[in-house]
Amino acid sequence: MSVATEFPVPLSEYKVVALNPNQPKLTDEQKTQLAANIKVCRDAIIFFTAIADAKGLGGHTGGPYDTVPETVIMHGMMEHARNGGTPDVLPVFFDEAGHRVATQYLMAVLEGDMDVEKLFHYREYLSHLPGHPEKGFTPGVKFSSGRLGHMWPFVNGVAIANSDKVVFMLGSDGSQMEGNDAEAARLAVAQKLNVKLLVDDNDVTIAGHPSDYLPGFNVSETLEGHGLKVDIGDGEDLDGLYARMCAAVTTDGPVALINRRKMCPGVEGLEGSAHGHDVIKTAVAIDYLKANGREEAAEYLGSVTKGPGGPTYQGSDAKSVGKNRDLFGKIVNEILDEIPEADRIASVKVFDCDLEGSCGLNHVRASHPEVFVRGGIMERGNFSAAAGFGFEKGKQGIFATFSAFLEMVVSEITMARLNDSNVLAHFSHAGCDDMADNTCHFGLNNMFAANGLPDDGHDKTRLYFPADQHQFRACLKKIYGEEGLRFIFSTRSGVPDLLDDSGSRIFGDGYQFVPGKDEVIREGKAGYIVSFGETTYRALDAVIRLKEAGHDVGLVCKATLNVYDEEMMAKLAASPAVLVAESFNVNTGVGSKFGTELLKRGFKGNYNNIGTNKEGSGGLWQQMGYQGLDSDGIMESMKKLLG
Repeated sequence: MSVATEFPVPLSEYKVVALNPNQPKLTDEQKTQLAANIKVCRDAIIFFTAIADAKGLGGHTGGPYDTVPETVIMHGMMEHARNGGTPDVLPVFFDEAGHRVATQYLMAVLEGDMDVEKLFHYREYLSHLPGHPEKGFTPGVKFSSGRLGHMWPFVNGVAIANSDKVVFMLGSDGSQMEGNDAEAARLAVAQKLNVKLLVDDNDVTIAGHPSDYLPGFNVSETLEGHGLKVDIGDGEDLDGLYARMCAAVTTDGPVALINRRKMCPGVEGLEGSAHGHDVIKTAVAIDYLKANGREEAAEYLGSVTKGPGGPTYQGSDAKSVGKNRDLFGKIVNEILDEIPEADRIASVKVFDCDLEGSCGLNHVRASHPEVFVRGGIMERGNFSAAAGFGFEKGKQGIFATFSAFLEMVVSEITMARLNDSNVLAHFSHAGCDDMADNTCHFGLNNMFAANGLPDDGHDKTRLYFPADQHQFRACLKKIYGEEGLRFIFSTRSGVPDLLDDSGSRIFGDGYQFVPGKDEVIREGKAGYIVSFGETTYRALDAVIRLKEAGHDVGLVCKATLNVYDEEMMAKLAASPAVLVAESFNVNTGVGSKFGTELLKRGFKGNYNNIGTNKEGSGGLWQQMGYQGLDSDGIMESMKKLLG
């Protein structure tokens, strides 16, 4: 019995309605079918994204759910153009919010490019349905969106290349906070590009409501200020939305439709809530589907079981796992608690980029709102603001966001360094572990932060990636009061405590973190693996297994990434083999330079570095193994060096 024929939301009810933008009033027949299309699409999105929640894969529901009316109308206008109607419309559902990928997958099915059965496997490992759209990876997906704010400038170029066509782009009030969009708006206006923005203005981002934390920001007034024609209306008023889209499409030049609605309209328990941004909880989805007559879909959700867990590892304590990205805020609070309030307010400012719950800053906002700045989705500006606050001696800016966004602030890092600013920056979600959002959200190029010059030791920039929660705590407490730029990295995943041969914590209660000092986790005569972060416990398991197989291999934890411990380098240079294992980009990570540094110190052994080396393939813990960075992969690479 084929699952494909049993998709419990009947997508066969979806009928493309060819819509002529020159006729701005819907017929009764058109409106009835469009309403049915909206209903079936929204129910389908609720259903298959909730499957991912039931499997523990996460995901996003509210964004794609919200923009269904715009999408089905776009689809109708594209169908009209396909049939020879005018104006011509480029048949791509460009979207600057990558987390709305469920839209792309659903439309790929409705367009016949992908089997409906695939929707049962949203965000699963090897399903080719990752958490953000990737061109060439998923059938029917026609673009890679990257992160927020990346698409509009790109779409401008597409519009220039297709000057005879209308080009649509789905937008959002959150995406429009990004500086890229301001630049894109100015170019679109100056070049009279035929780009039509459909902005979902639901006053919701991950951290809350922009009207609360960014008073003064108004997406419609912002776009008007750049010279765009702006049309504001109710995104749930089908007749009004259609008429406004017709007017936009038949108007030359760029137009922004601001479609206002509550997030997840009609979804009890989520409507208007920031929780709608994330994946819908299975129980909420079941209630919704039952209330909307989708009993079979609700029954299916009730039968879904959590996906497989990862392997176990020797040398670490699986019962004691630290989520360092969350601990960051708790540890900062411990430090702030010890600073008198007046001094605290004068000397510290903490800048959030709408990801407070993902980086631990929610704890700081709750306990120390007096030093907390809700900066919105503006990584470049917020990092520079943190650097500006830390411009004076004795003052410190604290900043946090995802590691994937480090690439967006490299220029700002340079300016902060040149100004000798004091910034403590936490970049979470480093590497690829536990990242179903896939390649665009991998934190691979973190070493770009180490862009200073070897000018007689003047550069105080330091990069740290501790291996477990206890080393993370010791590191953060040690580096908090230091000057210069300090970057501390953590993963989306939790990491287990590292253990010595006797089963005791390696970074125990008496451990003191020394910046620049590498730690020997296991000694070895045949060679060493050098690692850090979440790769360390996997490498430790590999070392233990290699020793059991007769290969006396050691392990070094290099938690300070951009400083060379000369004592340890001498030890490694005398070793027969060295392997650097990391989850950073194999081309730009620690290992890409480490071999050269060993050669400078007389190394004559065998060397290799392994890291993230190919586009992701969905899933969570499976990403590391897919890259050859699980215990088995590290063992295999080390055995090749040993000969």
